[in-house]
Amino acid sequence: MTIPVNPVLAMFLTGTMRRFPPNSRYASIETSTLTQPDGSEVSYLLRRFVPQQDSVTTLVEHVLVQGERLDGITARYLGDPEQFYRVCDGNGVMHPLELEVPGRVIRITLPEGVSGTNHG
Repeated sequence: MTIPVNPVLAMFLTGTMRRFPPNSRYASIETSTLTQPDGSEVSYLLRRFVPQQDSVTTLVEHVLVQGERLDGITARYLGDPEQFYRVCDGNGVMHPLELEVPGRVIRITLPEGVSGTNHG
């Protein structure tokens, strides 16, 4: 029985692909290599930390309504549904489901390290 392999993961693990797309939360994360006892090498990403809340600038606050998802919200506010992680970062959480609660006020923020005027 052959186990299917994710082609993107395979390229990353073999070192053929070292970078993520520029809009990925992992685009700026460095990689490292671990040499196994048998001499083979395994590439991996260094750890990514959620930014400190005072290091991101609030653009707007949004109150979630029933059925809304972060990808739809980021498509609306940021023009890219794959930027949902920026909303997670701006609210100090790792996983989108932690924010997808009707009535919750969430911050839409600039990326960490990009300054601006707080509007929230």
